[in-house]
Amino acid sequence: MLRYILLLILPVMIISGSSAQTVIPLYEGKIPNSIDAADMEKSDTSKTNGRIGIQKVSNPTLRIYLPAKEKATGAAVVICPGGGYSGLAITHEGYDVAAEFNKMGVAAFVLKYRLPSDRIMASKETGPLQDAQEAIKMVRKHAKEWNIDVNKVGIMGFSAGGHLASTAGTHFTTTVAENKDNINLRPDFMMLIYPVISFSDSLMHKGTRDNLLGQTPSAEKKVLYSGELQVNSQTPPTFLVH
Repeated sequence: MLRYILLLILPVMIISGSSAQTVIPLYEGKIPNSIDAADMEKSDTSKTNGRIGIQKVSNPTLRIYLPAKEKATGAAVVICPGGGYSGLAITHEGYDVAAEFNKMGVAAFVLKYRLPSDRIMASKETGPLQDAQEAIKMVRKHAKEWNIDVNKVGIMGFSAGGHLASTAGTHFTTTVAENKDNINLRPDFMMLIYPVISFSDSLMHKGTRDNLLGQTPSAEKKVLYSGELQVNSQTPPTFLVH
């Protein structure tokens, strides 16, 4: 099913082999919007048939999947795994997807983003978006090195990761990541796979909204983080599967 979806999205790309991956920290030095606290990140495979689930992320990273140079299309995608903003289903909504993109000549970047927590963030609702913007910025900053076209950089997300991806695609004019070089933070396209989109009371996934905004968010915050209410003429082209 995943391969079928990807072939629909990127029909002109040729299947090829993929290269080894590198994992890099998303930030150099102190992580913005962070509070000094013990790193309590944990991984678990016991309930997911060997698939890795990660919780309590406080040190975000980017896992880089680059296709063979002779097959590279110049396209790139940042992938945001889901997990209700309480965990990351990073294998089947991250690593596996990136490997499929590599076979098509697309550079893929699996974002292990911070999960909202007042223990590690001054503003927990801001942290995931900061990480998504930083990832887009990093891909464009290293575009020449990684053989990427800066005008073909998109973002993809599953479930709550789809909410994060849609937020990155609708809030790119609100810079929450440090951006001294004024690098373009707008994704060139979005791919939202069974995403959480709305935070309105009648449509929300309660656990996802509670984890990001708390149990009693203001009406303004509900609107601000409802992707369907933030679409305008500048919103990137979007492929949506629900």
